[in-house]
Amino acid sequence: MTVAHALGHAHATLMGVEFESFDRKREEITLRFHAPDSFITPRGSVQGGLVAGFLDEVMGWAHVWATDQVEAPLNLEISMSLLKPVPPGPLVGKGRVVRRGKRVIFLEGELFDLAGTLLARSTSTAIPTPRPTGK
Repeated sequence: MTVAHALGHAHATLMGVEFESFDRKREEITLRFHAPDSFITPRGSVQGGLVAGFLDEVMGWAHVWATDQVEAPLNLEISMSLLKPVPPGPLVGKGRVVRRGKRVIFLEGELFDLAGTLLARSTSTAIPTPRPTGK
């Protein structure tokens, strides 16, 4: 069942973010995205920094959901590998908590096309912080 994503901020709207599911046991979230044509470079694929944005989104929300929306990660480092060109249109992102401690969190994310082809992956080292409540 797909429901509206809880984020509700302008950047999420721009990326076409929709919540799909959260697996509590795996601490893994699945989000759907829509890469608009405005994200496409002359090479015909999504610009790399924007791909990083999709991955940052799934990794961050994995931690938010794993902490029952109490905490949000503050990234110290993000690493990304582009494995295939990311096309415009619908995409699926999966983010998970690899390890969560009191002072540091390790996250990973993956971005797929609708056929299930892995397009990009990322890791993040972050610190847990209270989730911001302001807009």
